Amino acid sequence: MTRMPLEVEEQAVHDDTLPSAVPFPSTTERSEGPAKSRGVAGVLLGAIALVLTLALGVFSLWLFRSVRRQDRRIAQVSQQVERLSRRVGGAELQSMSLAQKASQAAASAKAAAEQRDQAKQAEENSAAQAKSAIQAAAAAQDQAKQAEQQTAAYRKQREQDLQQLQKVLGQIAETHRTAVGLAMTLGEKSVRFDTGKAEIKPQYRDILNRIAGVLMTAKQYSIYVYGYTDDVGTSDYNLKLSARRAEAVRNVLVQAGISSSTITTKGFGESDPRVKGNTPAARSANRRVEIGIVDSKILTAPVNQK
Repeated sequence: MTRMPLEVEEQAVHDDTLPSAVPFPSTTERSEGPAKSRGVAGVLLGAIALVLTLALGVFSLWLFRSVRRQDRRIAQVSQQVERLSRRVGGAELQSMSLAQKASQAAASAKAAAEQRDQAKQAEENSAAQAKSAIQAAAAAQDQAKQAEQQTAAYRKQREQDLQQLQKVLGQIAETHRTAVGLAMTLGEKSVRFDTGKAEIKPQYRDILNRIAGVLMTAKQYSIYVYGYTDDVGTSDYNLKLSARRAEAVRNVLVQAGISSSTITTKGFGESDPRVKGNTPAARSANRRVEIGIVDSKILTAPVNQK
């Protein structure tokens, strides 16, 4: 609403109420005009104030509601932000867990790769060892075959030597084969011992010298001399007597040229008699010395060769 100036407004009132012929209105009319104008102005101002008040109230109500809506939106946004924060936190934890699992999986994969490489290397080593073992077995088999052939040839040669040695020694004294060589019996038909005596009589030394001459030609043989007695006397006495008889034969063989390192002696007393009984003939047969000729390559321990 456009408000005119008071003078113009009053002039308009005067123009409307007073006849144009009356130039100067009366005092009463002049005082009523401004009062009416002021009343209209007050009404207008009150109306304006009321409108402004209503507008302000409507604006305040609108502003209050807008603020409430904004508060609710902010609360919703805050809730959404909180939910998103929780989700982000859960996602971070899950991401950390997945990262840890991925790290463990990578470590496991690395360990598995190392184990695979080690297994492959072990397999290659095993294959190489198996190949070496096969080659070694083949070489050992060849060596064993060669050794077997050499042994067979050696046994054949030694068998021929033993046969020849037995033939020659058999012409001197009773000689027979054993599992590892030969055994000679020096008894009443070759070298006789008197009862209770261990001396070699002069007439028997020639026989022992001939035996020594034959044995010196034999190579790689060991000689064992065993003494025996008859049943006259105590067992302890006869054991010592038999040992002296074996020593007596050994001494003659050494004097004849056989190395003492190749001869071993032992006495067996009256054990293992050749002839059972206590007759003079049985006792004469049991007073004896036996010589064992054993191949040194196949003998592992001295044994009684008869």
